[in-house]
Amino acid sequence: MCATAPLLSSYIDRFLISRQQSIGLSPRLHSGSTMSLQAIKYIRGDLQILDQLKLPHESIYVDIKSSEDGYVAILNMVVRGAPAIAIVAALSLAVELESKKQELSGYTVQATQEYIESALDYLNASRPTAVNLSDAVTKLKAAVAEGVAREGSSSRSIIDLYQSRAESMLEQDVADNKNIGRFGAEWLSGSVAGKEKVTVLTHCNTGSLATAGYGTALGIIRSLWSSGSLLHAFCTETRPYNQGSRLTAYELVHEQIPATLITDSMAAATIQLKNVDAVIVGADRVVANGDTANKIGTYQLAILAKYHGVKFVVAAPTTSIDMKTAHGKDIHVEQRAWHEVVKISGPKVDAVESNRLALDLKHAYTVSTAAHGIDVFNPSFDVTPAELIDAIVTEKGVAVKDAKGHFSLEALFATLN
Repeated sequence: MCATAPLLSSYIDRFLISRQQSIGLSPRLHSGSTMSLQAIKYIRGDLQILDQLKLPHESIYVDIKSSEDGYVAILNMVVRGAPAIAIVAALSLAVELESKKQELSGYTVQATQEYIESALDYLNASRPTAVNLSDAVTKLKAAVAEGVAREGSSSRSIIDLYQSRAESMLEQDVADNKNIGRFGAEWLSGSVAGKEKVTVLTHCNTGSLATAGYGTALGIIRSLWSSGSLLHAFCTETRPYNQGSRLTAYELVHEQIPATLITDSMAAATIQLKNVDAVIVGADRVVANGDTANKIGTYQLAILAKYHGVKFVVAAPTTSIDMKTAHGKDIHVEQRAWHEVVKISGPKVDAVESNRLALDLKHAYTVSTAAHGIDVFNPSFDVTPAELIDAIVTEKGVAVKDAKGHFSLEALFATLN
């Protein structure tokens, strides 16, 4: 267990208390879910999201009452992770529509459709690289158009239809993540020769906090651990937002999975010296040939994995696969603000003790970490070429390359029909 375990455990205790005191999922959405950490809490008309910028020091839920609230939360990374972004966007509009049902009842079905589509287009602009969001927008628009075409439809029936479809996305994501975890763990266990237990390295956060529950890449790690097939997990801190040290470490400690935090620059040495068997990452967009956009730093990990002969695995639901884009060079990579790289925030450290930091949680500070005037390059994502990827794990199964070294991702969609 990493040295920060006692400190993080105290945070988690407070998190669980606040969680019990807050509203939860409706019984229908919650049934069958065993998620350990809940980033999204929803009942019709009420959406709360865990403010991931406050973790791991504070567990605060933020009310999302409109599509504008959803847009701002996504843009500012209060919520992040491609699946979670799509779900929060969809549900933020569902909540807005619930609050405006009376007002919208006087609209024609066509005017209601225009209202919903305009809000979805607005939300779609919040994080352009993650394909799950645009996929959700496309599906929700299609559902609304289908409803409008029905004889006897009304503004109220269109709103109810939209809300039901948005809510089903939350429920389906949990089931999909569990399948990703199971398929990925089985594939890795069969692909790493001569080992009953594997050591893995992961990047950014791909667990319950990035999805509706359980996780994608972290879901595979959870499945490996629950089946007795995991020896140890390493997680990178993931600069500049530190999703690994703030969020992934938080989840790993909570699950009591043996894990160690490293800085991004320690990855090569860790793979070399700690007998890492696989690097497992998530994805914000996988295009038709298998090229994958993910959190900045993923590409360099793929190069390291290839050099050291360890498996490089991408875990993503099929909603993250963009079959309309042929190559990674066509992916629009979001550029973030310069100041994110040259500052860091956190509570005041009162003392460094033997195995924890004594913190003053009442006083948080933002401090500068770089020379004034230095230029900054801050892409949020990079693109890993398919040739560096060994497997792409989805809820439908594991895609591997053929004899010519090519992925055939269209086969995954054939299983959907």
